[in-house]
Amino acid sequence: MSPFTMPAMKIPEILLVESEHRPGSLAKILQVIGDAGLVVEHLNSVRRDQGKTVWEITLEMDEEADRSLIARIDALPNARVLGRSDRVFNRHEGGKIRMVSTTPISSLQVLRDIYTPGVARVCLAIRKDPSLARRYTNINSIVAIVTNGTAILGLGDIGPLAGLPVMEGKAALFANLVGITGVPILIEETDPERLVEIVTAVAPSFGAIQLEDIASPACFRVERLLIERLDKPVLHDDQHGTAVVTLAALINATRRVGADLLASTVGQIGLGSAGIGIVRLLQRYGVRRILGADLNPEAIARLERYGGRGTSLETLMAEADIVIATTGVRGLIRPELVRKGQIILALSNPDAEIEPFAALERGAAFAADGKGINNVLGFPGLFRGALDAGVPRFSVAMLLAAARTIAAHAAEPELVPDPLDPGVHAAVTAAVREAALAPAGEPVSVDDA
Repeated sequence: MSPFTMPAMKIPEILLVESEHRPGSLAKILQVIGDAGLVVEHLNSVRRDQGKTVWEITLEMDEEADRSLIARIDALPNARVLGRSDRVFNRHEGGKIRMVSTTPISSLQVLRDIYTPGVARVCLAIRKDPSLARRYTNINSIVAIVTNGTAILGLGDIGPLAGLPVMEGKAALFANLVGITGVPILIEETDPERLVEIVTAVAPSFGAIQLEDIASPACFRVERLLIERLDKPVLHDDQHGTAVVTLAALINATRRVGADLLASTVGQIGLGSAGIGIVRLLQRYGVRRILGADLNPEAIARLERYGGRGTSLETLMAEADIVIATTGVRGLIRPELVRKGQIILALSNPDAEIEPFAALERGAAFAADGKGINNVLGFPGLFRGALDAGVPRFSVAMLLAAARTIAAHAAEPELVPDPLDPGVHAAVTAAVREAALAPAGEPVSVDDA
């Protein structure tokens, strides 16, 4: 992550509020919330009983928020706070994933076939012909989700164990969207070479390796070394998954405002893993003029090695037709910096560098944030397509095929399609598989940082 000054992060809080079931009751509660300067992320009616309604209200709050909100709601004549909802924690209770058997072990004969003594025949067959593992094991549908916990979401270096809920979430998405078994691999190691050695040692268990939430610049070296050493697909999702979905969004955004993406000047604010991944994929798509802003001189040097031009935030905002921000710094882009007609994608979650409505008020032609442009649209189909094709590595052509397919499936007025639409993931899988089986293209990787 770029070393911009980090303000307090917003974390959703869910309040359970009981109100009288009569006109204006809910409006008064929402007015108190609005007066506190808070945004309602979600509102849901939990139950209604004897003239009262219990509401589940999800708020964007941070440690600086005024905690007298609960007292002020309780002071209303028509409402009281029952407590905080544990919905989020309840959905994590016991973890979000498990590995299950695909074969019911219903008799001793089945036991003998799938375990001893029958399994020995399969083991010997695979020793003789290793390619049979793709047919007689789950290796063609199992992906290691590897992290060292140094760049978890926007939370930073919180360690691998604290990042496990994120890895389980990725695994759950793999399973639900494309039928892949994702296995979190948590590694207590920050040295890139040692991290690579550990991943290499466990790699035979998996058909592919997804690198996740590994801080820049180590992530670049880790990915490159693993691609060189392993004969199986390796992809750092924070770089390439984010880049794929960003490119898809830009294809649609530029088309809808009548702009030429390839002829546009693109400004990338934040040159960490996501920022560099976006820059590299846009260049391979054909974008020629890219500016970059980052407080880290090494990040600027990396950009300039790829042909981009480093500059200040203010100059970037003045010159760029398209602005992409991946810094994790809420409010970094001041509204007065927005130029009329710009396309602005402020992608940091949970807090954007500028809220879309603020950018639009200042004349942006199009503005969006990271809540809708989510890499879940990319990584499931990328890995499913690569595994189905049986290729040893990802290529740039596979990433571009995924981006074009995602863009093509977005319905007006959305930039990208519904991330839970199974048809989208099937289409991305098919496009990636087709691109993978075409003549070999440029491999996905970046130079050492």
